[in-house]
Amino acid sequence: MLRVCYVAGQPNEPFGSIGREGRPGPPTDRDSPTMKQMHLGVFEVAGPQVGGTLSWPHPRSESLRFHELDHWIHIAQLLDAAGFDFLFFADGYGFPAIDGDLPDLAVRGGINFPALDPALIIPTLAHLTERLGFVVTSSTGLDHPVQTARRFATLDHLTGGRVGWNIVTGASQNTVAQLFGHTEMTQHDARYDQADEYVDLALTLWEGCWEDDAVVGDKTAGVFADPDKLHRIEYAGEHFRSSGYFTVDPSPQRTPVLFQAGTSARGRAYAARNAECVFVQGTTVDQTRANVADIRARAAENGRDPQSIRVMVGVTITVAATHDEALALRQEFDDLQTDEVVAVLYAGNTGIDLLALHPDLPLSQMNNGTGPAGQMGQSNIDRFLGTDGRPAPTVREILDQLRGRGTRGFEVVGSPTEVADQLEALMDDTDLDGFLLEPVFDPADLEDFAALVVPELRRRGRMPAVAATGTLREQLTASGDPHLAADHRGARFRVSPPAAVLAP
Repeated sequence: MLRVCYVAGQPNEPFGSIGREGRPGPPTDRDSPTMKQMHLGVFEVAGPQVGGTLSWPHPRSESLRFHELDHWIHIAQLLDAAGFDFLFFADGYGFPAIDGDLPDLAVRGGINFPALDPALIIPTLAHLTERLGFVVTSSTGLDHPVQTARRFATLDHLTGGRVGWNIVTGASQNTVAQLFGHTEMTQHDARYDQADEYVDLALTLWEGCWEDDAVVGDKTAGVFADPDKLHRIEYAGEHFRSSGYFTVDPSPQRTPVLFQAGTSARGRAYAARNAECVFVQGTTVDQTRANVADIRARAAENGRDPQSIRVMVGVTITVAATHDEALALRQEFDDLQTDEVVAVLYAGNTGIDLLALHPDLPLSQMNNGTGPAGQMGQSNIDRFLGTDGRPAPTVREILDQLRGRGTRGFEVVGSPTEVADQLEALMDDTDLDGFLLEPVFDPADLEDFAALVVPELRRRGRMPAVAATGTLREQLTASGDPHLAADHRGARFRVSPPAAVLAP
């Protein structure tokens, strides 16, 4: 998720100029019990670095330790103690590709390559933390829904109800199709058609097979479960079919918290129907505000409480005791970035090699509707095509915009008060519910934020003095209920004795 770059203490488009010592954001009643709380997550990959940029060679980064459990345990325990809501792992089988092959720079630079399976790390991290949630990406285009439902129900049991599913229709789709032996890549909108059915079947399995009190666990009577309270699933759709019983008994949340990342029009519509937490793309403040409003409006059209959806955006934060120290740290990161790094990242996300295009022309020089281009990474194509009467940027301008940003969201650089000011202002201006931190130097950036910014946010009433506990859903919604809300479409899949026969 690309961000508008604005640096505290310097002129900027969204918020104008602020002083070096910071200034308050939009007026808020910090003594009001109704002040909107700031939810926080951290965006990670089980690889050398986050966001398709270059940072692992820097002395402040320890991300080369991504193979080591101790590295992730330290991060999880740090976030748990600091009051973060969740640790989010992006994941996928794909890799950057230019002209159909893995570029040398991706290998040499560790740009979105390689990566482990983060789902296997989560049970250990949950065991060694008290309340932190864990979200992991899983695509609707590879495994059968039964496999995904079983995996997440197991994780929900092992974490005590602290797991979420980031639903994606695919990433690096052309390379994934080839890797799995498919003859062609499924087209963008068709993937969402398939994803609708995929989630429906998963919800059917989680919600529609076992009644709440089916598990008896009576040692004396020798009864594990009441067979009258299990219901056979019969599902027949265009893409998926299933007949039988779900083998995992109800977990604390039954359905994991449903996350969705994607800001295309189809993605927003999908999120409004299914997602409980949406990760929107941070391009400009105006666009973010519009995307948040659109998702909430669409949710209302689907009969959901629009404010119940937690909408968050990525943010890369560089904070230090003083403004100048923070700027210096950020500059050290920027000095590592090149056009080649940008090109590898963008090609992996969209199928487009920017360095192969004429630098003084916009993306429209390509035929974006055919082939890989235009069928993957749609949001990162659409954003550069020119909208609202503004001309489309040239390829040279796209490279400059993406340098040091990759797929990251907004950027904030400054002292603790400056960072808190900017986060408050951005949240209040756009109706966001919070942020996913995308560390540059990992875990140093997270340690700095926890030590310097979290106390300031607590002082302002944006974070509670004592972090919430319970399942991930309870922490995010403050509803006191670990299960899907009654107005979520998944509620219709709940078992209704004497049988659960559900169709799309």
